[in-house]
Amino acid sequence: MGPLDGLRVIDMTSVLMGPYATQILGDFGAEVVKVEAPEGDVVRRIGPGRNEGMGPLFLNTNRSKKSIVLDLKTEDGRAAMLRLIAGADILVTNVRPKAMTRLGLGWEALKAANPRLVYGALVGFDQTGPYADRPAYDDLIQGGSCIPWSYVRAGQRPSYVPAAVADRIVGMAAVNAILAAVQERTRSGEGQRVEIPMFETMVSMILGDHLGGLTYEPPLDKGGYARHLSPERRPYETQDGYVCALVYTDGHWQRFFRAIGRPEMPAADPRYATFAARMAHIDEVYAELAEIMRTRTTAEWLALFDEADVPALPMHSFESVLEDPHLVETGFFQSVEHPTEGPIRSMAVPVTYSRSQPAPERLAPQLGADGVQVLSAAGFDEAEIAGLAGSGALRLPGGREDG
Repeated sequence: MGPLDGLRVIDMTSVLMGPYATQILGDFGAEVVKVEAPEGDVVRRIGPGRNEGMGPLFLNTNRSKKSIVLDLKTEDGRAAMLRLIAGADILVTNVRPKAMTRLGLGWEALKAANPRLVYGALVGFDQTGPYADRPAYDDLIQGGSCIPWSYVRAGQRPSYVPAAVADRIVGMAAVNAILAAVQERTRSGEGQRVEIPMFETMVSMILGDHLGGLTYEPPLDKGGYARHLSPERRPYETQDGYVCALVYTDGHWQRFFRAIGRPEMPAADPRYATFAARMAHIDEVYAELAEIMRTRTTAEWLALFDEADVPALPMHSFESVLEDPHLVETGFFQSVEHPTEGPIRSMAVPVTYSRSQPAPERLAPQLGADGVQVLSAAGFDEAEIAGLAGSGALRLPGGREDG
């Protein structure tokens, strides 16, 4: 029983941001019902797979959920959705608000159906601004929140982080906001609409590091945290690979120089003497450290840093991280048997509770796999379910029209 056991969530999301948020809720014990359109979540078709519609990105963002396919463009489909929502605690959607209203599923309609509902609306932009109706994707939000510009300031070409970091970060922010609203409901007894915008969330996160002198009026500089923007801040090349090390505090530098046989350095070179001096000369400091790092092998450096108690890790590849000794020992990666996909690798929930430890109880479902079960649990009888299937409002796996 995870800590969210007893919460019922209707997941009306697709792609990554919303599904990642609802997967976290499911991993933590909530019952999550993913309501998909007849064509299914587009992410089902991304990447290599053993069966159509069960790609790896979907498998790794939609566990701990049940799947039902409802055509919400039909009257029967909308009515069935409202019955599901009437018995839920939370609805999460990344459908744009105007589209939700056109479907008859705007906030006012849902509040009337379930006054205790917490409605988590994941949107691209704050809905009071001029960007309100614009579509939002991870690449756009990375650009708007200064991530590519940060590469420029670091002397590189403008680039996106090669991962859907905006989707994932805003997904986690949504979990925080939604659960805070659930907590507030325990006091007030009332639900509410919670809006989580991608743009503002990411700008807040990135400028937390980089607003710098722009914090002040008038500005003291053009913004930016010098250490993060140093062109020399990168994994260090060794004789046979790379090491990620952070020689940061006074103690780190003293122990590092002792370990390489140059204990006099912090006192002899004023650039290394204090934290402020190192920050003022960060490009030179990192460049010199990079030259030193080329003199030994990766294994030698990792052993030295471990002995000197200086933070360091190997630079992993997608394959080598699977064999990281720490992750192996903690059982982070587990081989599990998927009911349709066979053996797959699953990642553990990366938090530990002294009680009520969360753990995935089900793997990502086939499209519509749980439709009959979900509707039965919501009080639909066999005739009603058959009627929904017959009208096309409910789609069952393999095109079946009955339970």
